[in-house]
Amino acid sequence: MTTRRKFLTDGLKAGAVASAAMQLAPGVLPKLSAESANPLKAKPLQEFSYGDVVLAPGRAQSQFEHTQSVLLGINEDSLLKPFRLRAGLPAPGPDMGGWYDDTSLEKTPSGGHGFAPAETFGQWLSSLARGYAATGDPAVKAKLEKLLALYEPTISPKFYTNFRFPAYDYDKMVIALIDAHQFAGISNAFDLLNKTTDAAEPHLPPHVLDRDAPQIAWRKATGQSTTPDMGWDESYTMAENLYLAAQRGAGERYRVMAPKYLLDEGYFDPLSENKNVLPGHHAYSFCNALSSAMQAYMVGGSEKHLRAAMNAHEMIITTQSYATGGWGPDETFREPGTGALYASLTNTKHTFETPCGSYAHTKLTRYLLRVTRDGKYGDSMERVVYNTVLGAKDLQPDGHSFYYSDYSNSGTKFYHDDRWPCCAGTLPQVAADYRILSYFHDGDAVYVNLYLPSTLKWTNSHGAHVELVQSGGYPLDGNVQVVVKTSKASDFALKMRIPAWASELEGDLVHLPQIRVNGQPVQAPIELGFAKIARRWKDGDRVELTLPMPMRLEAIDPQHPETVALVRGPLVLFALTEDAPKVSREQLLAASRMPGQAVWQAKTEAGPLLLTPFTEIHEERYRTYLAVG
Repeated sequence: MTTRRKFLTDGLKAGAVASAAMQLAPGVLPKLSAESANPLKAKPLQEFSYGDVVLAPGRAQSQFEHTQSVLLGINEDSLLKPFRLRAGLPAPGPDMGGWYDDTSLEKTPSGGHGFAPAETFGQWLSSLARGYAATGDPAVKAKLEKLLALYEPTISPKFYTNFRFPAYDYDKMVIALIDAHQFAGISNAFDLLNKTTDAAEPHLPPHVLDRDAPQIAWRKATGQSTTPDMGWDESYTMAENLYLAAQRGAGERYRVMAPKYLLDEGYFDPLSENKNVLPGHHAYSFCNALSSAMQAYMVGGSEKHLRAAMNAHEMIITTQSYATGGWGPDETFREPGTGALYASLTNTKHTFETPCGSYAHTKLTRYLLRVTRDGKYGDSMERVVYNTVLGAKDLQPDGHSFYYSDYSNSGTKFYHDDRWPCCAGTLPQVAADYRILSYFHDGDAVYVNLYLPSTLKWTNSHGAHVELVQSGGYPLDGNVQVVVKTSKASDFALKMRIPAWASELEGDLVHLPQIRVNGQPVQAPIELGFAKIARRWKDGDRVELTLPMPMRLEAIDPQHPETVALVRGPLVLFALTEDAPKVSREQLLAASRMPGQAVWQAKTEAGPLLLTPFTEIHEERYRTYLAVG
C-alpha cells in the first residue's frame, strides 16, 4: 500500500504538486493562466505603502529601529562637510572618518580613509524618508528637512569635478530626493533634484559605460584623474532611479536620461538571449543594474530587458549562489563549473557583500514577483533575507559596519576594516523595506509574500477597513497565523506564498502544506506558488497555514557533492564548530531541535554537533558547509 500523508483537500494536493513540479526554463517568459497576470500585458502587482505595514517586535523591527536611531544621531556638520569643502564653503564639525571624508586618500585594501566622499549621504536621506513614511515620527522628518536645507547651498558642479565616483554619488542623491518628496512630503525636493542634476550632468558620461577600461578611457579623454579605482564608477546602475524620478513626476528630463544608462551591449543583450555573461563582473553593482532592466520593462514595455532580468536571476541562483542565497565571493561573479564557490570556502572570508547584495537582490525579486506573480521570486527573496541581512551585526554610531558574510570553513562575523563603507548606506534602506517586501495587492487580492510577524492595514474596493494580523513561529517552525479584522464583511482573495520546498515529493511520501480557516480545512488551489483563499471575510476570521519544514542537504556545487549545507525550510543551519566534524548525511538530516531554543543537534560518533540559523550567531565560530561521508 502506498504510504501518504493525509492532505487537507484534493484541490490543495493537486495545486501543491503542480507547483512543486513547475519549472521555468531560463529565457522563457512564464505561461500563466487566465486567472493570473500575463507579464506582457497586465499591470504589475501593486505595493502597499510603508505606513500600511507595522512590523511586530522581532529582529526585523529591531534592525529598522536601530538603523534609524544611528542616522538620527549623526552630526549634521559632519554629514555636509564633503559637500561644503568641495563647494568652497566653511566646513565646521568633525570628520566622519572612513570612506566618507573628502580628504587625500589613505588607500588600504578595503578602500581607505577618503575613498568615497559622501557616498552614503543620499542613501541615508532615502532611509529617513522611508522611515518617516513607516512611522510618522516628526523627529525623522525634522532631521530630513534640516539636512536638505543644509545641502541646498552646497550644490555645485565643483563637487563632481575630478571626483572618483560621480555617477555613484549622483545616483544616490536621485533616490534620496525622490523619496524625500514621495514619502516625507518635502515640497522642494524636486527643485533640489534638478539643481543636483544640473551640477552633476556635465561630469557624467554621455552614455552608459562599463567598469574599468571604458571608464578610464572616458575620464582620460575628458581630462579627469585616471587612477585605477576611478574606473569603478557605476553609471550602469543609474537608469532605475532615473525612471523612478520620471514616474514620480520629477520631470521629462529623467525619462530621457534613463535609457542612456542601460548597459545593453555586453550585458542586457546577451542576457536576454540566455547567454551567461555574469562571470568577472562586480557582483553587487551588476545585480543592482538588473533593477534598471526591470524599470525599462515596467516603464517602456521592453521585453528584452524583462528577459535579461529573469535570465540573470536564474543564473545567479543556479550558478552563483550559496545555500544562503548569497553570491559573489570577493564581490565577483564566478565562472560556473570551475569549483570557484568551493574554493572560496578556504581562500576568502569576503563571501557575500551582505547589506548591498541583499538590497540589490530584494529589489530585483520584488520587481520580478510583481510582474510575473510567481512565488519563486518570493522564495529567493526570503532565503537572502533570513540567511544574510537579518543576521548582520548592528551598524555602529562610529561607522563600524557589517559588510561581508563569511561562509569560510572558519566563519565569523566581523566589521569592515574601514568606517562608513557602502554597506552602511544600504543596511538602513533594507531595514526600512521589509514592510514593502511582505505584502502586495491586485484589486481585491492580497498576496502574503514574507511571513514576518506584522499587521497590514488596507481599505479594499468595497470600502471595508481591513487589518491582517500575522503571527506565528516561522521560520523556526512552519506555523503562520493570519487574523482578519474588518469593519464589515467583504469579499476578497488572500493569496499565501507556498515555498517550493514545502511541497516536496520524498519517495512515495508527499509533504504538503495545510490551510485551515476558523479551524476547518479549505480548498486552496496553488498557482505559481500562491495558495488562493477566496471568500467573504468576517471580523475575527482566522487563517492557519502549516508548512512542512523538510531537512535538506544542498551541495556547494556539482563538482563537490560531498560538501553540503544543512537547510531546514528557508533556513541554513550553521554548524557551531571551527573544526571539520566527522558527520554523515543521515546524521545531519536527523538533526532535532533542542526544546525552547533556536538550536538543532545532530548526533555524531564524536558527540553532539550544534547548528543554528545565521540570525542567532554572535561571536561564535561556525561552518556553513560540512563534508559528509
